[in-house]
Amino acid sequence: MGEYSKALSSYERSLEIRKTALPPNHRGLAASYNNIASVYDDMSEYSKALSSYERSLEILKIALPSNHPDLAASYNNIAGVYSHMGEYSKALSFYERSLEIRKTALPPNHPDLADSYSNIAVVYSHLGEYSKALSSYERSLEIRKIALPPNHPNLADSYNNVAMAYNNMGEYSKALSLYERSLEIRKIALPSNHPNLAGSYNNIAMVYDKIGEYSKALSLYERSLEIRKIALPSNHPDLADSYINIAMVYDKMGEYSKALSSYERSLEIYKIALPPNHPNLAASYNNIAMVYSHMGEYSKALSSYERSLEIRKIALPPNHPDLADSYNNIAVVYSHMGEYSKALSSYERSLEILKIALPSNHPNLAASYNNIAGVYSHMGEYSKALSSYERSLEILKIALSSNHPDLATSYHNIAAVYDHMGEYSKALSSYERSLEIRKTALLPNHPDLAYSYNNIAAVYDQMGEYSKALSLYERSLEIRKIALPSNHPNLAGSYNNVAMAYNNMGEYSKALSLLERSLEIRKTALPPNHPSLADSYNNIGMVYDKMGEYSKALSSYERALEIRKIALPPNHPSLAASYNNIAMAYENMGEYSKALSLCEKSLEILKIALPPNHPDLADSYNNIAAVYSHMGEYSKALSSYERSLEIRKIALPPNHPDLAASYNNIAMAYENMGEYSKALSLCEKSLEIYKIALPPNHPSLALSYNNIAAVYSHMGEYSKALSSLERSLEIRKIALPPNHPDLATSYSNIASAYCKMGEYSKALLSLEMSLEVFKKSLPPMHPRLALVETNIEKIKKRLK
Repeated sequence: MGEYSKALSSYERSLEIRKTALPPNHRGLAASYNNIASVYDDMSEYSKALSSYERSLEILKIALPSNHPDLAASYNNIAGVYSHMGEYSKALSFYERSLEIRKTALPPNHPDLADSYSNIAVVYSHLGEYSKALSSYERSLEIRKIALPPNHPNLADSYNNVAMAYNNMGEYSKALSLYERSLEIRKIALPSNHPNLAGSYNNIAMVYDKIGEYSKALSLYERSLEIRKIALPSNHPDLADSYINIAMVYDKMGEYSKALSSYERSLEIYKIALPPNHPNLAASYNNIAMVYSHMGEYSKALSSYERSLEIRKIALPPNHPDLADSYNNIAVVYSHMGEYSKALSSYERSLEILKIALPSNHPNLAASYNNIAGVYSHMGEYSKALSSYERSLEILKIALSSNHPDLATSYHNIAAVYDHMGEYSKALSSYERSLEIRKTALLPNHPDLAYSYNNIAAVYDQMGEYSKALSLYERSLEIRKIALPSNHPNLAGSYNNVAMAYNNMGEYSKALSLLERSLEIRKTALPPNHPSLADSYNNIGMVYDKMGEYSKALSSYERALEIRKIALPPNHPSLAASYNNIAMAYENMGEYSKALSLCEKSLEILKIALPPNHPDLADSYNNIAAVYSHMGEYSKALSSYERSLEIRKIALPPNHPDLAASYNNIAMAYENMGEYSKALSLCEKSLEIYKIALPPNHPSLALSYNNIAAVYSHMGEYSKALSSLERSLEIRKIALPPNHPDLATSYSNIASAYCKMGEYSKALLSLEMSLEVFKKSLPPMHPRLALVETNIEKIKKRLK
């Protein structure tokens, strides 16, 4: 900062002398105003810079002919300030005026014309008009090839710029090739430690970063930093840029403490080198906030993002795109904190600015609609989310090439909403479209491909296609093992997903082992109270619950709750989920009053945190009803189940599987109350929805036939009950592994039907098959094993 003030002071002293010595419209005065403006521009004092450049232009208009090259330079300088201010249409207009003069005043292949085309390209790039930017950069390169020697540094600049355009268009192999061509020229033309060589290594690193080659990117960013340390003063802003780039890679590698350290080093340099309200300081606070957000330190992240916003409000015009970026980032943190209304408000403020600042089809507008859609999705407003995601996709289709990675992200997000809506075939189709694009655009082991396989697996999981889900989760894990460091949080996520697939398949010991591996990684990679650690304990608790180890499940659920209480705001939906899970453990242990109290605590939080018809509220009423049912309070259970159904009817499409689950639950309440005809009618209504919503052999269909059988059994229609139970078993045999506990349950239920029909030998055979499966799938002390063994003994006595 001190060097700028010294330069400014000297230029102003020079101006005073020239004012005294020269006529009022002398070119020397214009030069002084120009120099002063240049310093103000570097200091981000854009209004002062603009004023001085305009004063310089006024003098030159009087002093020079209308097509003099110096006038072109003046228009060019004013355009540069408008570009820094985010006033891109004004910048473009002045750059084009400069180009017109140069076309008149200079030979057709003069280097200054190349500069003009290059500057115009920069503005098109800011406007998201990447094909126009590419065209202007290529025109600039053509001129420089004619005007300059083959290894001139400006040719290297041109190759660099064309590469940048390809990079923005997602054409990474072309970008890499041109960046390397630029580097070759600079190696010949420049000294070995010239700052422009550092720039080349930096740009090549940036492409490797985009294609997920983080170790190569890191190595090149460090090479760039080494050169800058030799070539530049110790507090030069370019050194800060290097530390930022290194930090970004560490962040993607999950090395958050290293990322934070590099970002803080960058901030230290900027504080010394720049004025206190320079936009680069705002960018630094923004970057630090981003790492805190990834570490789950949301209050620290919010504080740094707000500091960044304060600076940008002072330094930039009110509708500058960087202000939109600040509101966007603040919204991201609010979303993580479960403060969805605040997040939505900030995202909408960001969108308002971008609508003013950018063309209607700029990719950043697409990103804004995408983010708003994400909040609507969290709020359970799926139709609004889908509409915003589709608006985002429309813009990207216009703005970007057909295989740009951002289009893949757009299809991915649309798929996620269809998944929430229970439209699994549509979700699968959109996820597969996303994967196709990523396969074309990215390297075979790029982390984003792992995301694609992971998401497709999740849909298969929902569809009950567990073996397909497992295969894709494992494919995702393989890629992450190659692409990421051994303790990256995303690897933990992959182990978690594979584990939950095993959990769904009834392979509980495998699931538990993988969940513990996931937890180990998260303990190494993340702060001790990061929300992802809570997720790990929660999932471990779920598996213990399935294994009948209820005290261990309770302990894990309580550990998850402890972390969430520290990491999250008091009314975050994840806290509600924790209370619900603990309630479920108490319910399984027969502690119904404790379970009910915690379910109600969960519901209280969700009522505060979510819109009144959010699907999670329906789940909460459903859980309360289940506890009432176990307590024998069937009318209260029925009331809560019906409240759950009301919400789901509003929140979800008419054939969503959760609606089928609601009809099923209400049916079970009527069954418990002895209202068998009502129960049967609702069970059949549930089955109809499942048949429309799910694949023909989905486990939920098996459950539906099982429930219909239970009603028939209570009605004394044992042959009909047996028929439904056998249909349920057929589906489970197709859908589940041969030792899944649900198969054992089917055999037990069939045995019960045979017992009621007096077919004790058939009942015994079915119970023995049930016991065999349970022995393979459950711990030896599981209560269900004991129950089957008791029933076998009872039947054996009857057969004597």
